[in-house]
Amino acid sequence: MTADHVRSLSGGINQTGVRAYNERLMLSVLQRNGALPGSDLARRTGLSPQTASVILRKLEHDGLLRRGASVKGKVGKPSVPFALNPDGVVTLGLKVGRRSADMVVLDMLGDIRHQVRVTYDYPLPDTVFGFLRDGFATLISKMSEDMRARLSGIGIAAPFELWHWHELLGAPADLFAAWKDADFAVQAAQITGLPVHMVNDATAACRAEHVFGIGREYRDYVYFYVGAFIGGGIVLDHAVFQGNQDNAGAFGSMPVPDLQSQPAQLIDLASIHALEGRLERAGQDPRQLWAQPQDWSHLESHVQPWLEQAADGLAWAVVSSCAVMDFEAVVIDGALPADIRTRLVDMTRTALQTKDMRGLIAPVTVAGNIGADARGIGAAAGPMISQFLLGRSSAQMPRA
Repeated sequence: MTADHVRSLSGGINQTGVRAYNERLMLSVLQRNGALPGSDLARRTGLSPQTASVILRKLEHDGLLRRGASVKGKVGKPSVPFALNPDGVVTLGLKVGRRSADMVVLDMLGDIRHQVRVTYDYPLPDTVFGFLRDGFATLISKMSEDMRARLSGIGIAAPFELWHWHELLGAPADLFAAWKDADFAVQAAQITGLPVHMVNDATAACRAEHVFGIGREYRDYVYFYVGAFIGGGIVLDHAVFQGNQDNAGAFGSMPVPDLQSQPAQLIDLASIHALEGRLERAGQDPRQLWAQPQDWSHLESHVQPWLEQAADGLAWAVVSSCAVMDFEAVVIDGALPADIRTRLVDMTRTALQTKDMRGLIAPVTVAGNIGADARGIGAAAGPMISQFLLGRSSAQMPRA
């Protein structure tokens, strides 16, 4: 990604008592743009050079920034770039999925330092919380003393109302009913002793793409994550929009026609669960779709018709979304092999050309670049954003 493609943040203010905001602003600009000298940071944020210098020294002293080598050869004093210190902050992320759960240790640049995983038949409370306990102990044992000291919180990405999942999984309802009395936040706080941040799993994937992926190139876009069950998110004015009930971007429920023009929901057409069904009907084990590393090349006779169905459903969903909001882009990612994701994006782009978009402006359609770890990374990004970067409310503050 080039600097020309990255939208800049602005809105710094110099009044006494708001340094916390200005520090977040400075960190956010560096997070989006990479290393920059103090003069550029002052210009991009609207802060005075003196204020920017004071903040940079403090952030460097706190270990959040690191100073680069001086750049000479220009008029005036040598330019000294500042960049985020990858070790400045680390967070934990827990993703709860249909067949597996993952825990990651994320650094300030969005790189996974450590990761543990478990597979199961169904995501039941005892299994998930047991994995959280064991996984946390394993990850802590892998961290250096300094890394443990910089651990700032845990984010949890899980579907809402897990007790309804039995209907989609064909699992016993009485087992999933245990989720009604389970409290993720309480359990996670007791096990880890860390601040806990909850988020819908698809929204977490959208957040990962927005903070660390191709989403940084766009101001307003719709995001689809093709997992076992498709979900997604919405980004407006450089911020993930979660909605009144934190359920914005629940695209699985969007009504769309299937290839026979029969009414359906997107979850029935563009979810990997639909591909699992094709394999089961053909007498094959659907669990092979999740084997690592993922390779679906031997399943082409089943994958191709599923891609055609999924791409057409996604194209209809794009049309409906753009009729509500003038999105400049559509980002598609998922727990898919990279080559399958590329084909799905290309086929969706082609299918979109066959839809009636009179009165609408067609968005660009691109592939996300986070992939299968997006939900865990997005979960771990929650504590980082909450404590160190700009959120939606502060992002709307006026420029001085």
